[in-house]
Amino acid sequence: MKSFIFSALLILSLGFMPAFAEPARAGDPADLLAARSKDCRGCNLSGANLKRFDLTGADLAGANLTGANLHRAKLSGANLAGANLTGANLNKTDLRRGNFAGARLGEAMLYEADLSEADLTRADLAGAMMGSSHLTFAKLDGANIADADLADAQMHGAKLKGADLSRSDLTQTTLRRAGLMGAHVEAASLARADLRGADLERADLRSADLMRADLTGADLSGADLKGARLLLAKLTDAKLDGADLAGTIMPDGTAHE
Repeated sequence: MKSFIFSALLILSLGFMPAFAEPARAGDPADLLAARSKDCRGCNLSGANLKRFDLTGADLAGANLTGANLHRAKLSGANLAGANLTGANLNKTDLRRGNFAGARLGEAMLYEADLSEADLTRADLAGAMMGSSHLTFAKLDGANIADADLADAQMHGAKLKGADLSRSDLTQTTLRRAGLMGAHVEAASLARADLRGADLERADLRSADLMRADLTGADLSGADLKGARLLLAKLTDAKLDGADLAGTIMPDGTAHE
C-alpha cells in the first residue's frame, strides 16, 4: 500500500514538472499590437507601427524592433535590454528610466527623445540621430556612440566611462558634470559644449574640436589632447596634470609645443 501511494505521489509530482521546466517562449506580437499585453520578450516586431502606443513598463527584452515606428510612444520604465532597434523611429519618445543595456540602436532616430536616467550600458548607438535628446543622468558606460548626432543634447551628469564618442557631433551639448573617464572622443565636435565640472580623466580627445567649449573645473588629467582645438575655450580651474597637449591649439590661438 505504501509503495502504491509513493508511486502515485511521484507520478503527480512529475506531472507538474513540465510547467516549470518548459523553456521561455517569445511573446505574441498580436497581443501587443492589439493592446492586450505589454509583455513581448523576444517578439518579432520588425517594421511594426507603434506610434503613440502606451508601452509604459513593457517587457520587450530581446525583441526585434528593427525599423519600427515608435514616434512619441510611451516607454518609460520599459525593459528593452538586448533588443534590436536598428533604424527605428524613436523621435520624441518617452524612454525615461528604460533598460536598454546591450541594445542595438545603430542609425536609430532619437530626436528630442527623453532618455533621462535610462540604462544604455554597452548599447550600440553608432550613427544614431539624437539631436536635442535628453540623456540627463543616463548610464552609457562602454556604449558605442561613434558617428552619432548629439548636437544640443542634454547630458548633464551622464555616465560615459569608456564610451566611444569618436567623430560624433556634440556641438552645444550639455555635459556638465558628466563622467567621461577613459572615453574615446577623438575627432568629435564639442564646439560650444558645456563641460563644466566634467570628468575627462585619461579621455582620448585627439583632434577634437573644443572651440568655445566651457571646461571650467573640468578634470583633464592624463587626457590625450594632441591636435585638439581649444580656441577661445574656458579652462578656468581645469586640471591638466599629465595631459598631452602636443600640437593643441590653445585658447589664445597659439599652438602648444
